[in-house]
This record gives sequence, C-alpha cells and structure tokens, in this order.
Amino acid sequence: MIQQIPEPMTSRQRVLAALSRQPVDRTPICNPTSVATVELMDLVDAPFPESNRNAEKMARLAATSYTELGFDTIMPVFTIIQESSALGCKMQWEGKDNWPTVKMNEPIWAEPEDISIPSDFLTHPDTQCVLDAIGILKKEFGDEVAIIGKTMGPWSLGYHCFGVEKFLLMSLDDPDKTRRCLEKMKQATIEFGRAQIEAGADAITLPDHATGDLVSGEYYDRFLKEMHTQFVEDIPIPIILHICGRTVDRMDYIAQTGMAAFHYDSRNKPVESMETVTQRISLVGNINNPETLYAKGPEEVAAEVFENLDAGVQLVGPECAIPLQTPIENLKVIPEAVRRWHANRSEN
Repeated sequence: MIQQIPEPMTSRQRVLAALSRQPVDRTPICNPTSVATVELMDLVDAPFPESNRNAEKMARLAATSYTELGFDTIMPVFTIIQESSALGCKMQWEGKDNWPTVKMNEPIWAEPEDISIPSDFLTHPDTQCVLDAIGILKKEFGDEVAIIGKTMGPWSLGYHCFGVEKFLLMSLDDPDKTRRCLEKMKQATIEFGRAQIEAGADAITLPDHATGDLVSGEYYDRFLKEMHTQFVEDIPIPIILHICGRTVDRMDYIAQTGMAAFHYDSRNKPVESMETVTQRISLVGNINNPETLYAKGPEEVAAEVFENLDAGVQLVGPECAIPLQTPIENLKVIPEAVRRWHANRSEN
C-alpha cells in the first residue's frame, strides 16, 4: 500500500511497514538473500571466503547494501551453508569469486535417527560469526536501517545433510520418514532464528529450497505448509520465505502460512503473483539476476522495477543472491528507478 506519509520514514520503518502491508512513503528496496559482489568486496576489503567466516568483514561487506547501493536493508548472511557447517557437513569454502558449498557427495546423515543438533551449534565459528555480525550492524546502524538475518529451512538442510538425490528419493519412497527428518532438522532452523533475534535482527529470511524445478506445489502443501505456519510462532519476528524457481503453484499455500513475505523468482510474473497471494502476504522481488542484473543495462533493470511497482509488489529488489560479478551500476539503478516511479506518480 503506497500512501503519502507526512514525515519521511527511516529505511527500517519503511521495510517493517511494507512487511506488514501497512502504508509507506515509498516502496522499500530489499534483497533478503545477498548483494555481495566481487566489486563490493574489493571496495571495502572484505573478500570471500573471509567475509563468510569473520564477523567484522561480514558486517562490513553487508553494510554496502545500504551505504553504497542505497537499499533499505542489510543482510549479512551471504551463504546458505553456515548452519550446515555447524551441523558437521564437509565444506568447500572456495575463493573470492565463487560461492562456498557443501560437499553433498559426502552426506553426514542417512536415517532420522542419525540427526542430532550439536550442543555447540550456536557457538560454532560459522554460526557465531553471523550472530556477531548482526550485533555489529545493530550497534552501528541502530534503528536507521532494517537488519535481516537468515536461517535455513529443514528442506534445505535435508539436501545438505542427506544429499539432494537421497533426500528427494526419500520423500517419494517414504513420506513418513521424510516428515520425521524435517521435524528433527527444524530445531536448527528455530534455534538459529531465535538467536539472530537476540543479536538484533529485525526480520528473518527463511530459505527452504522446495524449488519449482524439483518439487511440486502439492509437495509444498504436503510437507512444508504446516511447519512453515508454525515457524511464525516459533520465530517471532517478520519471516521472509525464499524459494527459487517457478512457484506460483504454491503461492496460495504460502500465503496461508501467516509469514510476512515471500521472496519470489523472476520466473513468476508480478501481476499473476500478486493476484495469487491477494494481499495475504507481501511479495519481495523479483528483478532477474543472470540475464538482467548481470548481463543487461540500466534501462532493462528499470523496466523490471517498474513492472513490479505497477503490479503493487510491496518490496522491490533482486530475485535471489546476486551473481558475484554483477556490476554495481546495475544494482544502484534499482533505488533510482523506485524513486523515479514514485516521483512520476506524485506528479500525476
């Protein structure tokens, strides 16, 4: 809902209002996954992999979302593997120009009985650095900007800890066993989410990769909708669910969970997505990453921003963690285009 507000809002106020579908002075710019690029790493001397494992460098790189790009959010968790590392998965941390990954050909669990959340899960270096980075950012920026944390959902953890193929085959062959696994793994999601609230997070991204190219909307309903609904009580700040791919087939289910927002992919059109969720949940997105932000220019970026704004999407930004070689200029176009759209609208 766009409405003239007498006094300008802070970035934090703007984001939190949009997540609850309340009036805002302008549409907030948000990427609840990652805006890290090699160019930004060089700018603030916070390269991968150090900025994934050192709290000060993690905070420094994350802050560029606000200080350099003009977004309304700061999100310091650039990877999807911090929890998996703390759970005991074997990691490949890569270099500055590549994402760290879990070695999924070396799974750590095979049965529900194998699942155990270590007693040092929250004090492991790769989870502790996230909590420390959030604390650093909260101290530096206070209530000026929205600080978003990230806690991985149990479906994603299943891929990392069991291996993608084994976990998906389990969901086909033994749904009850899959549910037992999800129930046990969800504790890691909840513990890490709550710890980030205590550290100072204003909202939480919850990626749970039941992606459109791997599972159906019916699968989401069967395995995850009820659990995601419960997360709203278990993690009591605004939750932004993230699932990649063509997901309009599950957006109605997602809108029933009570989560604050859904971070959606460019494979879903803004108008059809807004019509599906019908103001029950905010949408965040969905500027295309590999084609538009990475490979095209300012005009194409602005056109996708306008498409989202015309459809009424509540928070605008990239569809997912951006490619590490994305030009800064294309990212800066997003807030510029948002301001231009609002200026044109007020004149008319």
